[in-house]
Amino acid sequence: MLETSMSPKLSLVIPTFNEGENLPVLVRRIHRVLSPRLEYELIVVDDNSPDGTGELAERLSKEYPIKVIHRSERRGLASAVVDGFDVADGKILGVIDADLQHPPRKIPLLLEEAENGADLVIGSRHTRGGRIGRWPLSRKIMSRGARFLAGILVPKAKIIKDPLSGFFLLKREVIEDADLNPEGYKILLEILGKGKYEKVVEVPYTFADRKRGRSKLGFRENIAYFRHLLQLARSSKIEEMSKGAGSK
Repeated sequence: MLETSMSPKLSLVIPTFNEGENLPVLVRRIHRVLSPRLEYELIVVDDNSPDGTGELAERLSKEYPIKVIHRSERRGLASAVVDGFDVADGKILGVIDADLQHPPRKIPLLLEEAENGADLVIGSRHTRGGRIGRWPLSRKIMSRGARFLAGILVPKAKIIKDPLSGFFLLKREVIEDADLNPEGYKILLEILGKGKYEKVVEVPYTFADRKRGRSKLGFRENIAYFRHLLQLARSSKIEEMSKGAGSK
């Protein structure tokens, strides 16, 4: 890994699976945006990509401040992010997908909100000013339904317009004592349900259409999402019961 002169202010986790076409483009875009502003590191967590994404990340690390975690099997985006957080050195942690659907140029805006007191800053497709690309009607309906269920089963998600976002920053303290054990691909829900935070800010962005590679969203991921929701709902209920017992 390319050495930096001091501890990075921002650690940005990039979970990958078969993103060899996109990763170099993303890394260059992030570096162009961040390198004039602050010390940062990228943490690429690769799930044994057959297309050699992990090996490509190692080569990129000779030129850019990148740590690479190689996982021997595909275990899902959310757990990849947790593994990335475990080795992060930054004061502020973040997540961005490798598929070029999240705009790196928005990272300084998210960072500014964190510096101004927000504990959690979410890149939002659904807050005022946010947009999504050319989604088919079926995917829009599924997305709306998934957000509706999240609001019902994870009470803390009700206050968020885009609780399923994969593009966000948070202060390290938010998850310092949290037992993160996510299933599937929606790590933000896990953080919303188990993290410690007060101020949450959503920053609008346009979710671009994927141009290279294939979407990882499928039937298996949808099932994992619903299992994750139920798991978080049980955790929330246990937490409420323990608080109620403690107040007696």
